Amino acid sequence: MCTYAILSSDRNFTIFEYNNQIIRFVTSSNLERYTKILEWDHGYLVVMAKYKNIGEVEEYIDLVPILQSLYYDSDTFLEPIKEVRIEYAA
Repeated sequence: MCTYAILSSDRNFTIFEYNNQIIRFVTSSNLERYTKILEWDHGYLVVMAKYKNIGEVEEYIDLVPILQSLYYDSDTFLEPIKEVRIEYAA
């Protein structure tokens, strides 16, 4: 089983992908892309994100409430994820 997840964005959606499951949620339409993962802590992400007109800023993403609203068992889903990588199609 893979131990990393993928974070990306497309238009005004953030995309978190792990084990063939894709979770999309709305984000700012000014987000251009995520640029760096600073911290991963069992569903809590600290990332750098590039925005139109303001440049790169630190962002915080808490996946637990998103997963719970989708009726995931967040502990079971997140437990095997040891790392999150940023990937965008070339």
